[in-house]
Amino acid sequence: MTELGASGGEAEVCFEQRGALGLITLNRPKALNALTRPMCREMDTQLAAWGEDSSIRAVAIRGAGERAFCAGGDVRALYESGREGSPYALEFWRDEYRLNARIKHFPKPYVALLHGIVMGGGVGVSVHGSHRIVADTAMFAMPETGIGMFPDVGGSYFLPRCPGETGMYCALTGARLKMADMLYVGVATHAVAMSRWDALIEGLADGGDPDVVLEDLGSRSGPAPMTEYRAWIDDHFAHRSVETILSSLDGGGEWAKETAAVIRGKSPTSLKLSHRQLCLGREMTFDDCMRMEYRMVHGIIAGHDFYEGVRAAIVEKDNRPNWRPADLAGVSDSDIDGYFAPRPENELRL
Repeated sequence: MTELGASGGEAEVCFEQRGALGLITLNRPKALNALTRPMCREMDTQLAAWGEDSSIRAVAIRGAGERAFCAGGDVRALYESGREGSPYALEFWRDEYRLNARIKHFPKPYVALLHGIVMGGGVGVSVHGSHRIVADTAMFAMPETGIGMFPDVGGSYFLPRCPGETGMYCALTGARLKMADMLYVGVATHAVAMSRWDALIEGLADGGDPDVVLEDLGSRSGPAPMTEYRAWIDDHFAHRSVETILSSLDGGGEWAKETAAVIRGKSPTSLKLSHRQLCLGREMTFDDCMRMEYRMVHGIIAGHDFYEGVRAAIVEKDNRPNWRPADLAGVSDSDIDGYFAPRPENELRL
């Protein structure tokens, strides 16, 4: 199916009704289906309509191409917007977070079909749905601390609710999880081979209950590699600050020391910001987490490390970010407090 956008080119996101199913296809395969602001707005509008349409019993979302479900937001566009001082970046995050909330509160089954890269914004349009179907090619990560950002799109809510300290581990390290670990931490709910996805879509289009349809299509994922070091994760990452987490890791074995080295390559500001964010999110409602994250991105746009992280990873690709401050000691608690301060003129309204 090909749909045309307003400019006459192929639509960035396609919508289709198949029987009782509303089907969304993220349609930027060359860009790894990275989200743009128009995509977020169009999905939000369509979901609002499908939520009230009695002929739609479920919604499914998938990504075009073989490489990715969705690699995140269009980070280069956000980088350029922030540097130019244009309103696009904050408008994007506002609309993206509203879409995340729409999915979280969607009144019908919302089935995400996950293959290839599932990062950042791609997690936001999948993990909050009722069913997250993972294929053996899938790879999940929240890599934001490596580009001077924090794990947003509801990371404040879902990461602290992963088993034990696995969410904090993912947030600080940007660890990449494959199918079995995605199921283990709860990012995915079911494993289904991609060869059976057409049958899954057909069953949903016929009005079948997703849980019933999945009973016949599910596959085995095998053991989760994370179980081998889960006890270490829970031990080291339960500490009350990034500094004490690193001190704990430094006193551990080879895995711990390697993990500490990974963390030390991330933005010190992002590490402290993310740690605070997840600690607060443990006790917050989903909507309050999204409001908090929207306050936080104002600080990101006004700061230094996001631009430096994107430059090093995506623009110039030298992988040598010059973080400012350069170490954790240079990031004070009051510095982090500012990211969470209320912004009466710029609060997220859901």
